[in-house]
Amino acid sequence: MSTNGFTTDILHSDRRLGSESGAVHKPLHPSAQYAFERVEDLVAVFQGRPGFSYARQGTPTTAALEAKITRMEEGTGSVTFATGMAALAAVFLTLLKKGDHLISSQYIFGNTNSLLGTLQNLGVEVTLVDATDLEQVKAARRPETRMVFVESLSNPGTQVCDLDGIGQWCEDENLLYVLDNTLSTPWLCKGKSVKAGLVVNSLSKHIGGHANALGGAVTDTGLFDWSSFPNINEVYRSGNPAGWGLTQIKKKGLRDMGATLSSDAAHRIAVGAETLALRMGKACDNALAMAQLLSKHPRVARVTYPGLPEHPQHERAKRLFGGRFGALMAVELDDSVDLFAFMNKLKVFVLATHLGDNRTLVLPVAHTIYYEMGPVLRAQMGISDNQLRISVGTEEIQDLIADFEQALSGE
Repeated sequence: MSTNGFTTDILHSDRRLGSESGAVHKPLHPSAQYAFERVEDLVAVFQGRPGFSYARQGTPTTAALEAKITRMEEGTGSVTFATGMAALAAVFLTLLKKGDHLISSQYIFGNTNSLLGTLQNLGVEVTLVDATDLEQVKAARRPETRMVFVESLSNPGTQVCDLDGIGQWCEDENLLYVLDNTLSTPWLCKGKSVKAGLVVNSLSKHIGGHANALGGAVTDTGLFDWSSFPNINEVYRSGNPAGWGLTQIKKKGLRDMGATLSSDAAHRIAVGAETLALRMGKACDNALAMAQLLSKHPRVARVTYPGLPEHPQHERAKRLFGGRFGALMAVELDDSVDLFAFMNKLKVFVLATHLGDNRTLVLPVAHTIYYEMGPVLRAQMGISDNQLRISVGTEEIQDLIADFEQALSGE
């Protein structure tokens, strides 16, 4: 593993891998097929030798991005997918079988929760727990438990699970620990540092950073013993066991399911990733400043952000994320504020559903991402009709504060 810094590694990754013609970026490879001079070479690629045969299973462009993601997470290998949800689906659907049991945090992305419902329809048992409490995770263990899944930072509630406690327990119990690292990114928290076996990142968010491409990735940290995992197909049980899990995810998720990342999207994400540390640093600083100010605002009822001392997992977040706290927050406005009128007056904030963009994005939580849950479940989760989700970007902080203030002033 390189001794260079985080950004240096990303910036020089393509060049050090040997890019064609000395280009500092891996060129775009749009070809769907790859030809061979000798049939023996074609057969060898089909039988496991590194190389490219058909773009559904990857291209030189996606391979270059995979190398970048692997270096970010300090893993042993990565596989990229068309979206973050495709990456998650590949992990769950290729590694779990009917009768298996999955322990999941209850604080997960709504679409991920829907995917877990699909797993249950296929015969995989799922138990949702408050994963901020390690004891609740432990109590859910069954003989047929195969996997534990959590997010490093939840959306929109910003709960921070006991990431390293769960990692140590999974290591002791020989359970596969899967971490969705999308909102903290490997810049704030590497999956390997909390002993996750697999790390999933939605590349559409902070890593790509510019809202111009969709993508996802699964990274193997090298910490899990795949020889002990019963669901690896016999055909993949050859050679070094360290590669068995990722091989099965790639073969089933790309070859069989076709959830392939295009070379064009991979190139956009790879270039965007070069400035991840710079963008995340600014966004985290902006988010902390905004949270501190809004938490004292007379027309704001509540701000939920890990950087505030009153956040239930503030000390944990400080320890895990190195003193930065991410770019996401939930803001509940006072009942006297007309939420829609306020939002329609915003000029810098963008009304959008995305996360992790350079621009600051805002949406009304109860009316959008949690609308289908209904008022009873929303109330149980502490989601009011006046709650906003804010994904803080890299604008000048004074412009963000001024925009928020002017939109509130008329209410």
